[in-house]
Amino acid sequence: MAQVDKSMSLANPHPHHMDWIQKVAAAIGGIGLLILFVAIFGVINNNYPLWLASALGLMTVGTLIYSWREYAGKPAGIKNNHVWFRSLTNIGLWGWIAGILITGFYILLYFFPGLFGYQAFSVNTSIPHGSDPAQITIRVENQQGQVYSTNTLSINDTIKTGDQFDEYKFTPSKIAHGSNRIIVGCKTGDDLYSFTYNKRTAEKIGDTNPCQIEQAELKSNSKLISLFDPLSMALKGKPASQWFLYGVLYTLAILVFGFKFILKYWHNRYQLVRTISVMFFQLGFAFLIPELLEGLNRDRPYFTLDMKNMWPLNAYFFQDWNLNGMLAGGKLGMFMLFLGIAMIFIISPLLTYFYGKRWYCSWVCGCGGLAETAGDPFRHLSDKSLKAWKIERWLIHVVLVLITIVTVAVLFSYFRNDPEGKLWINPTSFTMIVILLAGLVSSILYFNRKEILGNVSRKVYNGIHITMGVIAILSVIAWFTGSWNVFFIDSYQLRKWYGFLIGNIFSGVIGVGFYPLMGSRVWCRFGCPMAALLGLQQRFFSRFRITTNGGQCISCGNCSTYCEMGIDVRAYAQKGQNVVRASCVGCGICAAVCPRGVLRLENGSVDIKERTTDMRTIHITADEVGILS
Repeated sequence: MAQVDKSMSLANPHPHHMDWIQKVAAAIGGIGLLILFVAIFGVINNNYPLWLASALGLMTVGTLIYSWREYAGKPAGIKNNHVWFRSLTNIGLWGWIAGILITGFYILLYFFPGLFGYQAFSVNTSIPHGSDPAQITIRVENQQGQVYSTNTLSINDTIKTGDQFDEYKFTPSKIAHGSNRIIVGCKTGDDLYSFTYNKRTAEKIGDTNPCQIEQAELKSNSKLISLFDPLSMALKGKPASQWFLYGVLYTLAILVFGFKFILKYWHNRYQLVRTISVMFFQLGFAFLIPELLEGLNRDRPYFTLDMKNMWPLNAYFFQDWNLNGMLAGGKLGMFMLFLGIAMIFIISPLLTYFYGKRWYCSWVCGCGGLAETAGDPFRHLSDKSLKAWKIERWLIHVVLVLITIVTVAVLFSYFRNDPEGKLWINPTSFTMIVILLAGLVSSILYFNRKEILGNVSRKVYNGIHITMGVIAILSVIAWFTGSWNVFFIDSYQLRKWYGFLIGNIFSGVIGVGFYPLMGSRVWCRFGCPMAALLGLQQRFFSRFRITTNGGQCISCGNCSTYCEMGIDVRAYAQKGQNVVRASCVGCGICAAVCPRGVLRLENGSVDIKERTTDMRTIHITADEVGILS
């Protein structure tokens, strides 16, 4: 007997349900996800490449088939049907379950990677207390006996000393393939132990033991992360870490959900181009190129290799380990150092002037890429209230001030720790740079005070001046007194706090885990210092704006509903006022969902100062209406 639907809707009388093809596709993707889940419990102990390819392949195929069935062959137009009626996308039961699961994944990833099977790859040995570790050799060779590297232990490899035995830990850096052998022996004796990374078993191959090695053990990944070892070995010759696992899944999510996004917005050229752009930058610049470069430079210290991830979003760019790595990284390291500085002071300001912050937040950034693709079904959940806007403005700019303070503190300590003057900058010159930059910010505020005070309160305006002055004065005091800490707090403790609260909890756990609860741009809207910095320039010194044709607006509210940044776009359209907001990422969805063509993303150069106040709709009051005689 056919099911009777009692809906009175003329536009769409029969609610949409998954057809059998979509159900099969969901099952296929679910099986792939199940493989990864089962691997967490360590039940997969061989054929890692096959299991990984099966899991990722099934999830990809299932998502692509489901998306194709959902959107392909349908009439042109945005398909946001039933988003307020589905449990997953209306903060219902499935939405809460999804939020809890994603949040839990991030907590385990950041703080308990051992539960995923992560174990820092190393060879651990024990020798009698007081013995010379330099008599122990560790070499890596292939199946044909070709030697890739030979190393000796040193006192720096000590991890534990005891009354009878001392323990040492060494990480072989040149492993070309998972079948390579790692051989432990004595300089003056036999090779004693042989490890094959793929098998993770030790083989006793010699008896002469003049260095008295008590035991040798290979520490390596297990459970879920071991599935990713073959891919990591192929790309960079190193076992996987929890961050490699995260990078693979993050990139895969942007690619497969990017395909879904493309099908959904197939009729909109702007959406197609920017989605392909963010997929390209994530796959190439954020994942493949850094992994390959790391593999090609295994003999050099590690430093960040993501060319598009710049300060202040990249909070560790100016940290000591990254600066030391770049300075010791040869031509590649110097290139990354100069590129990072140029991105901050030249490239980013120029692109933001011409195109607004959308060039980064909607076309390049990986955080925005995940929000736009995987987070697209949740974009309507962003809070559009005035209260949320006030919280957003305070919170995101406080984070920007925090990372500025942390960076100044860490750099000052870094230059102070250079008594031999090997660096180009010393504490004196750095203090002068801080004073000049603080003065530059205050000067820009002063000469644009009329426009700025028209948008922010006098307290906020004065507060920024005071903050710049305090940073400059404290830098001078620290330089004059010879202190290592500009703000009277250990700079590395500041860095640790920021990394935990902002880098881990805010950007990861909350920023992605709360997609199903607060919308897809929680981090971008409330916490990203990069969005705050670009937003300030976009608001006061950029050609970008969203123009409105208020006479055509029918107040349907689609633009405001689907603005992931919580902007009440309809209010601007009703007044015929350009949308120029610091938070706007220029995604263009408001224009895409508008049924009347009211909104347009434009770059103008003649009215930068007036673009926020210009009214394109003529408003006539009742007193101005009269009868002509």
